[in-house]
Amino acid sequence: QLQFVASGGGLVQPGGSLRISCVTSGYLSAIGWFRQAPGKEREGVSCIGVSGNIRKYSDSVKGRFTTTRDNAKDTVYLQMDGLKPQDTGVYYCATNRMTSCRELDVASFDSWSQGTEVTVSS
Repeated sequence: QLQFVASGGGLVQPGGSLRISCVTSGYLSAIGWFRQAPGKEREGVSCIGVSGNIRKYSDSVKGRFTTTRDNAKDTVYLQMDGLKPQDTGVYYCATNRMTSCRELDVASFDSWSQGTEVTVSS
């Protein structure tokens, strides 16, 4: 069974930055980031293909977030800049079991990480 571990969340001021990580345990696949705010459904944030060159972002984070990967470290990153209070939530990584990114819908992904909390507040 795949074991993905997300980490790096924390408390940050509006306008600040965080980088969170997803350790993928050597399973080379497209990896998506999702988040869930209190009282909201889980939503797609980003996805990165195996090559690291093709990436997708939700409209709400495009231009502020960047996802990258280091396959030698079995790790996918999400660099979050210009954070806003509405970015607050629990962030999860997961795989679509493919080499490239398709949709950013929750139903297309599985092997969810445990989640890491990101709080953007003054």
